[in-house]
Amino acid sequence: MKISGFTIIKNALLNDYPIVEAITSILPLVDEMIVLIGDSKDDTEQLIRNIQSPKIKIHHSVWDTVTYTSGTVLAAETNKAFNLTDPESEWAFYIQGDEAVHEKYHAIIQQACAQYKDDKRVEGLLFNYLHFYGTYDYVGDSRKWYDKEVRIIRNDKKIRSYRDAQGFRVGERKLQVKQLDAYIYHYGWVKSAETMMAKNTHVAEVWHKDESLAKYKLSDLSHNFGHFDSLKLFKLTHPAVYQKRILEKNWHLELDISKKHFSLKNRLLYYVEKWTGVRLFNFKSYKIIR
Repeated sequence: MKISGFTIIKNALLNDYPIVEAITSILPLVDEMIVLIGDSKDDTEQLIRNIQSPKIKIHHSVWDTVTYTSGTVLAAETNKAFNLTDPESEWAFYIQGDEAVHEKYHAIIQQACAQYKDDKRVEGLLFNYLHFYGTYDYVGDSRKWYDKEVRIIRNDKKIRSYRDAQGFRVGERKLQVKQLDAYIYHYGWVKSAETMMAKNTHVAEVWHKDESLAKYKLSDLSHNFGHFDSLKLFKLTHPAVYQKRILEKNWHLELDISKKHFSLKNRLLYYVEKWTGVRLFNFKSYKIIR
């Protein structure tokens, strides 16, 4: 069985993307790692080369944000990266630049890939999600955060990245997937307020054009981590590849998570989910095979 890894990245240093941690967290699981680097203004390529793994295969691309607007360029680039994977691979493992896999899930992932390799009904493997917020100590636990997404897909090029690259589809059809007892750790909101503000400015270019971009850049881009609806403390361990980054964290943040900030509707849905484990009226970009 062969598994290809693939990811896209642009301006990793400018935006403080933990792409090195993302890649190294899945390197033990893949036979090759496709890294498609966009037209960056920093030394993203050298950052990737410093990983020094023979599995890594670097390619280059120019992001067409004129044709692909409102974030769809992310899906276009993801499809380019997927197209570069070895056709001999049965599976392709997609990791975004601010995600990581804890090593405690490696055996579960390997077992699932082997178990469903010949079951052609299974087009993807579905992960649970943890979304860290502000620091490595807080996790979002409301409906605001997507709770599941597909990150391993069958190496079938009819499968395409969808919209802003959160999930995958075949045309408009949702993928048939199996649920894994494994998590993706999402660290996109773990930054100092200053770094988050700088990232927001750069990332706005993917989502806003012309006058709307100018208005966005003139608006208040400051980031207040106090604007959340519900958080909980994270009391477990982070992936080993994150230990250095955690030790080097140079900002301090304490949030009052004792209160929930919901509308009446969202408060009801929140507690129904906590009591039953069911997330009512939740949009899903996949279909789980039972």
